[in-house]
Amino acid sequence: MKEFNIKGTGVALITPFDKHESVDFTSLGKIIDHCINGGVDYLVSLGTTSEYPTLTEKEMNAVREFTLEKVNNRIPIVLGMGGNNTKELTNSISKADLSGFSAILSVSPYYNKPSQKGLVQHYHRVAGSSSLPVIIYNVPGRTGCNIKAETTLQIAEECKNVIGIKEASGDMAQCMEIIRCAPKGFSLISGEDALTMPLIACGAKGVISVTANAFPKQVSEMVNFALKDNFKKASPLHYSLLPFTNSIFEEGNPCGIKASLEIMGLCENIVRQPLYKISKTLYNKLQSQIKEIK
Repeated sequence: MKEFNIKGTGVALITPFDKHESVDFTSLGKIIDHCINGGVDYLVSLGTTSEYPTLTEKEMNAVREFTLEKVNNRIPIVLGMGGNNTKELTNSISKADLSGFSAILSVSPYYNKPSQKGLVQHYHRVAGSSSLPVIIYNVPGRTGCNIKAETTLQIAEECKNVIGIKEASGDMAQCMEIIRCAPKGFSLISGEDALTMPLIACGAKGVISVTANAFPKQVSEMVNFALKDNFKKASPLHYSLLPFTNSIFEEGNPCGIKASLEIMGLCENIVRQPLYKISKTLYNKLQSQIKEIK
């Protein structure tokens, strides 16, 4: 199994759509180049921000193949593969052609609300089915089920190819407990853009960022300074981005970031239902905030 360094800035890529709601591969290519040129460390394809639940299997395969071709080995790519049917998910992972990808990001089962024992068994099977390193994704605000610190640590001890967790619980105490007790080779990364700098100060290794779709250079610089314990330089970048970061989530993700990317000339402001475009009030606020970020 090849190694993957989870450290630094990953980007949770959006899936751009055109006016007919078809996947806009031209814009996706522009965003990929924008992120790579901004100095990010890796990309995440088909994660939550990609609106993957609204994509057909054919579309997801096309996005995967296009992303691999466009990136062309310039930086690593993490592939989102999660679900709430363990058997179906693990069958998909074991049969998938994962060549070209560096790791899998697997969101915890949603809607079913499994017990902590159920979560452990789920990730055992995911890890066992994957030829790539696995990153857990804990986002209880979406899944309805939190992966507790002791559960994450048990998975980390028992599944050696589970290399880290994207933590989006917003619970700093839980994150710090994972960082404090994590076995060697297991890392916590921020799943909340607004908490990236404080989490790195506590020992996190980076972020998978939505904000970096728009501002890859600024997010990457902030993360790199923070990882070097240079908070004198990281802090101004963090606080410069913070109002924008908070705003893009006000009316749902990726609704805010897609509007922002339209303002920046990178794609159309189109999401698929049940998501809906942000309000004009928020759009105007984002326009002002984007102008203020340097």
